[in-house]
Amino acid sequence: MVEQRSIVVLGSGPAGYTAALYAARANLKPLVLKGLEAGGQLMLTTDVENYPGFPDGIMGPELMEAMEKQAARFEAEIVAQSATKVDLSERPFGVWAGDEEWRADTIVIATGASAKWLGIPGEERLRGRGVSACATCDGFFFRDRDLVVVGGGDTAMEEASFLTKFAKKVGLVHRRDEFRASKIMQDRVHENPKIEVIWDSTVEEIHGDTAVTGATLRNLKTGETTERPTDGVFMAIGHTPNTALFEGQLELANGYIVVEEPTTKTSVPGVFAAGDVTDVIYRQAVTAAGQGCKAAMDAERFLETQGRSP
Repeated sequence: MVEQRSIVVLGSGPAGYTAALYAARANLKPLVLKGLEAGGQLMLTTDVENYPGFPDGIMGPELMEAMEKQAARFEAEIVAQSATKVDLSERPFGVWAGDEEWRADTIVIATGASAKWLGIPGEERLRGRGVSACATCDGFFFRDRDLVVVGGGDTAMEEASFLTKFAKKVGLVHRRDEFRASKIMQDRVHENPKIEVIWDSTVEEIHGDTAVTGATLRNLKTGETTERPTDGVFMAIGHTPNTALFEGQLELANGYIVVEEPTTKTSVPGVFAAGDVTDVIYRQAVTAAGQGCKAAMDAERFLETQGRSP
């Protein structure tokens, strides 16, 4: 039996859960396909100190659990499955998770983006314990420490520059002998006395038991390896938006869903997108939550124009 829903939310980070909360409070009885790895990138963050309302900070997984409970309290139906297929060619839209099928009058896409990782020994084991992909999330915890940033684009320049507000020293590791970042960002890095650029190199292994203590660097031209003591390794080699399901169905730019600012409308009427799946600039929990709110309100208004309000 195929279920009909006013709104289906795909994803369960701050954007997805906030959309679900607002939709549920509007009596739209949303269905949330939260995915098998629910909670988004905050599940990889230990302490969150920059989310409003938590003066003493909160653990990332704890914050996401609270958001899920809040949405469920208002009767959002939250299912631990990932959408495996969507059909946006006509309304109501088709949504599948394995053998289960739903029809949706509106869809909010909040599938997020995944940080790119090197896939090296120690990286996964020490995530949240000194290995991070978000300087603005975690930089504060590394006051007066020595850090390593990996990358050569604008994001890497921004992360390295930001970390110098806290760190004693930042080693910027880049696999080539020139950056691909914009000139202004390169100049900012070269003029910063706290940043040491390590050219033609990559990180081969990250060391530490319960926290990062060092990294093995390899010079790609000479093959020489060196051990560098460090308290944190920040990956700044890009993000991959989780949009494979929507290719050929929605307008995308570099893989990210294009929305009609300041709304969350996509190129298909009735489909809305929020959070990191649309955001190449901010990528913060609080901005994702704000977009999730907007998406639910946009969906509610769309339903009203279709005569489908609850």
